[in-house]
Parts: sequence; C-alpha cells; structure tokens
Amino acid sequence: MSTDVSEIGLPEHDFRVHKVAAPLRHSVTESIRYAIALGRFKAGDRLPERALCEMTGVSRTLVREALRQLESEGLIRVLPHRGPVVAELTAEQAEGIYQVRVELEGLACKLFAEQASDAQRAALIRAFDNLKASFDDPNPLSRLDAKNRFYDCLIDGSGNEALGISLRMLNARIMLLRATSLRAPGRSDESIAELAELMDALMQRDGKRARKAAISHVRNAARVAIALLSTKS
Repeated sequence: MSTDVSEIGLPEHDFRVHKVAAPLRHSVTESIRYAIALGRFKAGDRLPERALCEMTGVSRTLVREALRQLESEGLIRVLPHRGPVVAELTAEQAEGIYQVRVELEGLACKLFAEQASDAQRAALIRAFDNLKASFDDPNPLSRLDAKNRFYDCLIDGSGNEALGISLRMLNARIMLLRATSLRAPGRSDESIAELAELMDALMQRDGKRARKAAISHVRNAARVAIALLSTKS
C-alpha cells in the first residue's frame, strides 16, 4: 500500500504540474519521478492512471507518455494484469549504479574544474547556495530538486555531451538513491560538507582534487544508501 502524502510532510498539490516553461510531458515525468523518490509510491505499488491524473492534474495521454519514459529508465515495470508498478531497487543493483556513478561523476568534476566557463562556474555557485538553503526547508522535494539542479550545472560545465547523456540516463535511479541516503541521520550535514570540499577544488580549477572529492562523496553516499536498502531485504 502506498504511503499517505501527509506521512512524509508533503501536501497533495506539491505534485501537481504547473503548465509553464518546460515541455509539459517532461514536467509530468518529473512529477511522477519525484513522487516515487519521496515515497508517495513505494516499490511494488501500482500506478493507476486515474490516480496519477488526479495527482498531476493532467490528461491520461500525458500520464501514459510519462510512464513509458519512466519504464525506459527502469523506474517502473509494466506487469501483465497489473499494469505499471514501481520497480524494486535492491542493494546489489544500487551497488552497480554507484560503481558507474563514481566513474562518471569523477570524470565530470575533473572536466568541469579544468574547462568550465566563468558563467558556468557562477551558475554552479548559485546552485550550491540554493542547495545549502534547501536543507532548511521542511519540504524534502525542495532538497531533491536543488540537488538535481546542482548536478545539472555540473554536467553542463563538463563540456562532454556523451558524459552528460550517460549521467542523465542514470538520473532516475540516482535520484531515488539520493533520496534514500539523505534520510539517514546526519547524512545531510555530511553531504553538504563533502560538496563544499568539492566546490573548493572546482573553483580552484584543480581537476585531480575535484575528481578525488567527487569519488569520496559518491562512495560515502553509496555506503549509507546500500546499508539502508540492505536492512529492507
């Protein structure tokens, strides 16, 4: 059974899609992805189209398109006689994802440090400031959104299109793991401290140190998330 929204401190309208800026299909996909990451729907829960339409405030056509995208990302599965359900993420799968993430984010940070433009560095500084501020917001959606924005700026500044595509393909499951690791007591403060160290290396244009800081951050997040997932198995 899915978790009631009030149990995680999120009012229902937080998942409604605002029909501005980004393409609507993208916004609907992001809304459902966030709802899964924040526990509105748990592993094994069905995702009825009608409920998703009510949650997001959009048509069945847009919801179906979003579900197809989330299925391609491995975040949901479509089962015979049950329809779309939230896919389970095991500790073993998480470990594999983190192994890939270590390499990709380490490279992204090295490249950012060495070749990001002044404008890209300024955008990352703003994103990091917003991320730090989001930890004072009781709404976990704000924290998750701010961290995603931080990584978007980091990827953009790496200047490597193939790397960006690879990381964004992993984004759905990485976001789910991010939400998992940040639930651990004290992990939020540790995460900000680790990212502050990374930011210093990035702004000093020290690619080697930036890569090392990124790898350390991902490995620490992996340790916490995998431990939490292991207790559920």
